[in-house]
Amino acid sequence: MAIPIQPGEQRRFSRHVRPEDCAAFDSGSVHPVYATFALARDAEWCCRLFVLDVKSTEEEGIGTMISVEHISPATEGSTVDFTAVAESVAGNEIICGFEAHCNGRLVAKGKTGQKILKKEKLERLFQSLDSNMKS
Repeated sequence: MAIPIQPGEQRRFSRHVRPEDCAAFDSGSVHPVYATFALARDAEWCCRLFVLDVKSTEEEGIGTMISVEHISPATEGSTVDFTAVAESVAGNEIICGFEAHCNGRLVAKGKTGQKILKKEKLERLFQSLDSNMKS
């Protein structure tokens, strides 16, 4: 990590809720509101903005955890604004809290974790998983 992250720093991201972000499963569409799994993806992205700011070209981030409390719906076509706050940085792991709002209303809150590792270490890990699958 080239640049240290300080607890309390923030990153922001906005998502215009698209049809592909709405609740749907193999059985079909459920309703035209922002799905919890899409919300989790975008929360992780907002927190990943910290990783993008500090990782070197030889490094990459990898998620370690996410928790989402989905509090209220956001309809297709609305805009959801995410704010990620760095809560702690311990070694190569960044823990962030986040909130997501739509028109001033709290849609979700939670936490994410990401570690920054050397790309070569990640590649070795992934290759060892592939090797184990083929055995």
